[in-house]
Amino acid sequence: MSINKKKLTTSWGAPVGDNQNSMTAGSRGPTLIQDVHLLEKLAHFNRERVPERVVHAKGAGAHGYFEVTNDVTKYTKANFLSKVGKRTPVFIRFSTVAGELGSADTVRDPRGFAVKFYTEEGNYDLVGNNTPVFFIRDAIKFPDFIHTQKRDPKTHLKNPTAVWDFWSLSPESLHQVTILMSDRGIPATFRHMHGFGSHTFKWTNADGQGVWIKYHFKTEQGIKNLAVDVAGRLASENPDYHTEDLFYAIENGDYPSWKLCVQIMPLEDANTYRFDPFDVTKVWSQKDYPLIEVGRMVLNRNPENYFVEVEQATFSPGTLVPGIDVSPDKMLQGRLFAYHDAHRYRVGANHQMLPINRAKVEVNHYQRDGSMRFDDNGGGSVYYEPNSFSGPVESYEDKQAAYPVSGIAESAPYDHSDHYTQAGDLYRLLNDEERVRLVNNIVNAMKPVEKEEIKLRQIQHFYKADREYGKRVADGLGLSVPQEV
Repeated sequence: MSINKKKLTTSWGAPVGDNQNSMTAGSRGPTLIQDVHLLEKLAHFNRERVPERVVHAKGAGAHGYFEVTNDVTKYTKANFLSKVGKRTPVFIRFSTVAGELGSADTVRDPRGFAVKFYTEEGNYDLVGNNTPVFFIRDAIKFPDFIHTQKRDPKTHLKNPTAVWDFWSLSPESLHQVTILMSDRGIPATFRHMHGFGSHTFKWTNADGQGVWIKYHFKTEQGIKNLAVDVAGRLASENPDYHTEDLFYAIENGDYPSWKLCVQIMPLEDANTYRFDPFDVTKVWSQKDYPLIEVGRMVLNRNPENYFVEVEQATFSPGTLVPGIDVSPDKMLQGRLFAYHDAHRYRVGANHQMLPINRAKVEVNHYQRDGSMRFDDNGGGSVYYEPNSFSGPVESYEDKQAAYPVSGIAESAPYDHSDHYTQAGDLYRLLNDEERVRLVNNIVNAMKPVEKEEIKLRQIQHFYKADREYGKRVADGLGLSVPQEV
């Protein structure tokens, strides 16, 4: 017997035809601004909580520098990467994702890894995580995903049923779920974890030639993780453990550092690679595209005031410099809007003028007024463009590189839907002790789930990635792998 379900609608009551895929020009995008449902979801989501960040609320930050160690000028014209030995000041903010401002540092959660480069061509923000992939690959699903990580609106408690219900209905999450539930789900410190740009970006050189790239920050302290019992004890005894560790490491002169590498893919390979290179739930094999060293980042100075420098720091993957462009990654395309919009709401329209966010070079534009404008507001200078009064003008040579798009404007999914191969490969890379811990973490996390059908649906995903993986989880939960799998 069919059950009449309520139609999902927009905030103005119109029915929603597709809540899984944003509207793009062809299957690879770019995302279209005419997708008013996507814009409304993201804009409303950014305004749901006041005044802390909606995500990445709990964090720590530090100042330092980035030094180029390898010539990459044949790939990008970005000025801060223009010569070996060139140093650029940076500010980095580490964070957990789902917890509130007062939550514990040692919870099982991805860690934000956001770097602001104060370059001679303006600021460049590289806003990623300590994982190379993410749970979803389309920004239209982001508000729903984060709702499952936050508190239930009725009980105001964390809701494992919502978490696993969403993941089980979103098989693209399996790769990131496997990482999260593995040993890497709880880093020992912010210093002992890698960082990733996660998305695919585009580098363009001085001749206008481009390549697709992925960023990898490799910790020079080595990877260290926390055992579940130790993490739980620290959460109660010292909930600010990671914040404290970072501060005192720098205070005592033990400066943390990372080596920055990139993977480089020729533009034409994007059409033939066995995984969609713009799908943020997938990685590129380092056998296919080896890591190329770019430089080294060192953190050597603590903030003088947490609120002024860490809490008011704003980052966006849309804060770009010439030579670095975006890709058709649908999750990235949504973040280009959502991050700047979140900062305009949380910190204010003039957040870029605050000392921690302000570029080290002269800023020239025609933006005026707005809350908390604390400079001369442009004085009596010309305030529009084009003009006949020698105001700032665009520089054609600094335009983002063009790339062709085609297709029908529709809410289109990615062409590829293999959500299991890479998750299975990751499982098989683990030794048996690591697999045991992974399965135990998953089982313990899934036990509170209220509906058995959700557990069985998720077990199917584990089983499709690797038979042993699925069977071990099923056995741990006292269930059988569904016969149809």
